[in-house]
Amino acid sequence: MKNRPIDFPIVDAHIHLWDINKFSYPWLADVPIINHTFGLPDYNKAMGAQQVQAMVYVQCECRRDQSLDELKWIDSLADQDPRLQAIVPWAPLEYGALAEPILREMAKNPRVKGIRRIIEFEDDPNFCIQPGFVKGVQLLGALGLHCELTISPEHFPNVLKLMKLCTQTRFILDHCGSPNIDKGEFKHWEEHITAFSEAGPHYCKFSNLICNANLQNWSPDDLQPYAETVLNCFSPDRLIWGSDWPHLLRGATIEKWLEIARVFTENLSIEDLQKVYRNNAIDFYGLTTH
Repeated sequence: MKNRPIDFPIVDAHIHLWDINKFSYPWLADVPIINHTFGLPDYNKAMGAQQVQAMVYVQCECRRDQSLDELKWIDSLADQDPRLQAIVPWAPLEYGALAEPILREMAKNPRVKGIRRIIEFEDDPNFCIQPGFVKGVQLLGALGLHCELTISPEHFPNVLKLMKLCTQTRFILDHCGSPNIDKGEFKHWEEHITAFSEAGPHYCKFSNLICNANLQNWSPDDLQPYAETVLNCFSPDRLIWGSDWPHLLRGATIEKWLEIARVFTENLSIEDLQKVYRNNAIDFYGLTTH
């Protein structure tokens, strides 16, 4: 199958930047390949010739008491690079009503579009349906912010319950729900992702499939059924491409992921390609187009 080049400026809806000299990222100790500082110059080099119109920064699990400082740092980087238009920080949603002051303060920043919590890192499988967390997610909707979900497949049932309790909050699912591609676990994930797609007008990020496969021995064929499923479930209208750089470097370069993603979207019209690689992100995150 011949690749169709992306000959228009894209939006990268999921990037990370971290500075290990400024902040502490405990999880990086277990992934030495990316346990060093990554900044915008590194991202620009990694992107090569591909034009990027805008970027969405997503929090990086720094030490939680540093999360507000992380937000301020990224905000300062956005002052220098107008392409960095959206920020999705961490916040203590499980505090419920007590989280409202910090959420209101964050919502005053026009670059802050939503809050991400990596639910798959929580020890309690019922974490996302605890009353405090539910209240925090409800507050997001009231403040015009979305909830960014990073989960493992086993979290889908409780996430669906959360969504029913938070009908005024928009959701976006990171990384296609992190299917366990390495172990070939497909059927239950397919059932869960289908249920999520049917639960409301929520979105899914077309990202991170490579890092859920065998990092040393993956192939496009391993990823293809998962890519086809999210395209079928969400259609090009609710699918948003993201690089997940530099976390992506555990398994591939941005150029490689773009190449593979182009193959999976080869049969889309130019209009639908623009939705997946640019326009859906602009609409969902409220980005500017100039």
